[in-house]
Amino acid sequence: MTFEQIKNNEEINTYIKQADLSLSALGYTEHSFAHVTVVAEKAGYILETLGYPERMIELAKIAGYLHDIGNLVNRVEHSQSGAIMAFRILDHLNFPADEIGLIISAIGNHDEGTGVPVSPLAAALILADKSDVRRNRVRNQDISQFDIHDRVNYSVTKSELKINEAHTLIKLKLTIDTRYGSVMDYFEIFMDRMILCRKAAEKLDLQFKLMINEQQLI
Repeated sequence: MTFEQIKNNEEINTYIKQADLSLSALGYTEHSFAHVTVVAEKAGYILETLGYPERMIELAKIAGYLHDIGNLVNRVEHSQSGAIMAFRILDHLNFPADEIGLIISAIGNHDEGTGVPVSPLAAALILADKSDVRRNRVRNQDISQFDIHDRVNYSVTKSELKINEAHTLIKLKLTIDTRYGSVMDYFEIFMDRMILCRKAAEKLDLQFKLMINEQQLI
């Protein structure tokens, strides 16, 4: 079973859509197909760049696509409920047990509240997920009503996650329009995520660096 087949699975896409509708009702930023596709592609990019086997890259993309389905159950502990949902889906699709184990352990560990980069696949998922900060994830169109999450995401006009040629460093480079959100706003809500990114990078034998408006902050 390939990533493209997972992307085209009607049942899975229904869960992703409904999970995002639940988060929309709670006032969260976009977690639908745009987000999960970006995460899948970034997770695949990380492992591909580092020379991991083709099938592992494919599994990272699948984990990225499925990682937020637990929001359908509840935002609280969505990584764990998402892992359980993914287990049922993948088992039903006759994935081998070793591949299911890799995917669901990554999904179950992607949230900064409880997550640990337990494998290279989990580390790639963490870095891919936490680096997806961008203006078009904001649903609220009324700037005067922005909360801090809206301000921070809306302020990010460009986001790049790149591994250097020597494969020693992974850098998250953000361009922030400070009219809408400050660097301190970013750290207020994303510090735990950046710490988890650093741990994930270390799992991949990389150093993590965060740059905002050309200034290195981590």
